[in-house]
Amino acid sequence: MEQDDPAEALTELRERRLSPFELLQVAAGSGLAAYAVWALLLQPGFRRVPLRLQVPYVGASVRQVEHVLSLLRGRSGKLVDLGSGDGRIVLAAHRCGLRPAVGYELNPWLVGLARLYAWRAGCAGSVCYHREDLWKVSLRDCYNVSVFLAPSVLPLLEGKLQAELPEGARVVSGRYPLPTWQPVAVVGEGLDRVWAYDFHGGGPGGQAAPAPSSALVLGAPDAQAG
Repeated sequence: MEQDDPAEALTELRERRLSPFELLQVAAGSGLAAYAVWALLLQPGFRRVPLRLQVPYVGASVRQVEHVLSLLRGRSGKLVDLGSGDGRIVLAAHRCGLRPAVGYELNPWLVGLARLYAWRAGCAGSVCYHREDLWKVSLRDCYNVSVFLAPSVLPLLEGKLQAELPEGARVVSGRYPLPTWQPVAVVGEGLDRVWAYDFHGGGPGGQAAPAPSSALVLGAPDAQAG
């Protein structure tokens, strides 16, 4: 019995046109695969969060991370990344001297992935990733805050920031700006754009408001003690 030539079989497979039923099978299989990824990586943790507060995970690009770091350059004190995903911003901030650097993420798979990346980078004992709802995290000692969140939750986030941030804190928001705060600096274009906001006023719990300033002004802020 003759064996088929692998090269000929591959050529025949490439030239063959799938029937409508076969195309439907491929589409169904792709849909099931996408759902499996969602169920395993993205859905855990969302079950306990109200729908209006849920934020889907989209990892920050290399350019976005660079922009975040440029807007935090020259600062000191604690950094927190709210919705830290795979931890890339926390790890980069630690390497740039922002310590402690802490990430809060509700999805256990992403927390595990972030810890794996930190271990591979030799920073497992230096950065912290917590599986915790970002809405329950206290920001009263956080002088540097990074957020890459959906625009639907940013109005609610403004209230939390205003109620909890200490005097002199800086908030860096990626992809979407805070809806009512005035930025002190803006870097990047399109989805890579990042906004920086400096918090001034009566301190945590006071009648504080972000300091008005002109956007597109890049300058190193005064260093804050953590």
